[in-house]
Amino acid sequence: MTTQTHRLLITLGLTLVAPLTLATELPFAWPNGAKAAVNLAYDDALDSQLDKAIPTLNKYKIKGTFYLNVVSPTLTTRLNDWRAVAQKDHELGNHSIFHQCSKSSPGREWVTADRDLDKVSVIQMQDQVKVTNAFLHAIDGKTERTFTPPCIDLKASGANYVDGLKSEFVAIKASFGGVTPDMKTLDPYFVPVDFPTDVTGEQLIAIVKEAAAKGTMANFTFHGIGGDHLVVSKEAHEELVKYLAENKDIYWTDTFVNIMKYVKEQQAKK
Repeated sequence: MTTQTHRLLITLGLTLVAPLTLATELPFAWPNGAKAAVNLAYDDALDSQLDKAIPTLNKYKIKGTFYLNVVSPTLTTRLNDWRAVAQKDHELGNHSIFHQCSKSSPGREWVTADRDLDKVSVIQMQDQVKVTNAFLHAIDGKTERTFTPPCIDLKASGANYVDGLKSEFVAIKASFGGVTPDMKTLDPYFVPVDFPTDVTGEQLIAIVKEAAAKGTMANFTFHGIGGDHLVVSKEAHEELVKYLAENKDIYWTDTFVNIMKYVKEQQAKK
């Protein structure tokens, strides 16, 4: 083989290989050219969410996800309000019936004996979650659902109960962390989420900017908005929502079920 022929073969080889290499380095493709996805979620079906979070979301035309635990008083006193939330195309997500958490974990002195996840069997907890799905269906008529385990505790009586529920849900928030590191390796049933409390709007916005820089997603789950427990001020919450509304070309902000349906479709194509 001549030197010229050898060089020609190398050039042809690089031409064929280069496009394949570049394709593997392309960022995750979000709808409409967005750089990141953002989900704003809210746990525990609190009054402050209905009174302050929902009006803010509706004002800026942003859709959120609300994880309801059935024993929350608002599911009795304000059920029609929750129906109205669903009618505005916000997501109603599953947060179990009794919001049971592991009392043996650090900092869980507040968990009462009758709500101790360490004393509930896997089957009991799975049945409880399935009943919650039926309850939510009676409110919004939907069958596609996402789940956030209370306290992100995945074990009942020491055994994982969440793994056996994957077929019931589009996706599950099951680990800690506001920004997803890598969309290609994301497990839809082990999605990371941040639980902000006592933060500024600037700090919240910094998290979504990090997600945009990485081309991934940011998941927030709030509790009280300007009241109740684990509070984020109404002002900080609105500053984030307003920022997302003003930057829709950068952030696709939607319900968790819509985002994760899209993510799973993209993963299936790969």
